[in-house]
Amino acid sequence: MRRREFLKAAGALAALGAANGCGATLRRTAVVDPVRRFDRVRVSADRVIRTVVGLRPFRRSGFVVRAEKLDAHTLIHNYGHGGGGMTLSWGTAHLATELALATGQTRAAVLGCGGVGLATARLLQRRGFAVTIYAKDLPPNTTSNIAGAQWAPAETYDAESQSDAFRDQFVRAAHLSHREFQNLAGDYYGVRWIENYVVSGRPFQRPQGAAQNIEDLYPDARDLGRGDHPFDGAYVRRFVTMLIEPPVYLNAMLRDFELAGGTVVVRAFDDLRAVAALAEPVVMNCTGLGAKALVGDEELMPIKGQLTILLPQPEVDYITLQDDLYMFPRRDGILLGGTHERDNWTLEPNAEAARHVLDGHARFFHAMRSR
Repeated sequence: MRRREFLKAAGALAALGAANGCGATLRRTAVVDPVRRFDRVRVSADRVIRTVVGLRPFRRSGFVVRAEKLDAHTLIHNYGHGGGGMTLSWGTAHLATELALATGQTRAAVLGCGGVGLATARLLQRRGFAVTIYAKDLPPNTTSNIAGAQWAPAETYDAESQSDAFRDQFVRAAHLSHREFQNLAGDYYGVRWIENYVVSGRPFQRPQGAAQNIEDLYPDARDLGRGDHPFDGAYVRRFVTMLIEPPVYLNAMLRDFELAGGTVVVRAFDDLRAVAALAEPVVMNCTGLGAKALVGDEELMPIKGQLTILLPQPEVDYITLQDDLYMFPRRDGILLGGTHERDNWTLEPNAEAARHVLDGHARFFHAMRSR
């Protein structure tokens, strides 16, 4: 067919389709919503690439953000976040920075270079402070590097030990932090939105986040019917949150800090006398579990957490949460977790806990239906 004849025929066909009332109709193809694909996590001992252990700095009554005098210095505490350190880091950094601004000073020292310390240092820089970070460990050797780092303030306090003032402080910190992390979504910081699936044998009693008064920070949350998911559970809830990849995020934050003129000094502090000798008039205590010895906080305790990490599976693009087990897919591997040992100070991996996590996830993903 010549080009002119082809175009003439195509025009006639289009006119026929547009005609109204001429008795000619075109068959329309039905549009069907695509089915959500769930690739299984391949769980086996021969896919394990490492096991890591971290100690969450936990206080039953919740994190500490407050200021006190230390000789000629103002010492501002920002520690004790439990399993919510990365999640709440920007929020409590906002609260601590407000206390720093009230001093009228413009130079500050930050003790600690994990997620909380780096967020605090960056916010101080934004407010015009000259900042020096003092830390005995830098990324990739901080406790924050070992975190699973899903945005969810878990194990941050015991509900029966909370004060009303802390509840208000917690809610404000959660909202501030959630908003800051939204600004960081993308490859540079290693932050992305991701679907979570909570699988349970019991009905859900409250909306997601309602127990902490942060229901609005879990968008697009809903309970699913049996046909809406592939998981072997009587009750399944879906919600969307952010996943932070610590190896990417912490390196980017430290890079930003140094590009903004910040200084890093590798140094440990044995007691407050050494802190009081610093030249900076404002000192931010972001030492996490180290605050127990540094300031004598007897309420502070570790919650030992252990992660079994499998070879990466880029096709897995969802999080699962079941009882005490959880799976986070990251570029550096598939994280399998589920250990919470209070007041356990050892950093040695627990072989029995590793088997529990690996076997539990193997059963979970084997029971998934094909979608």
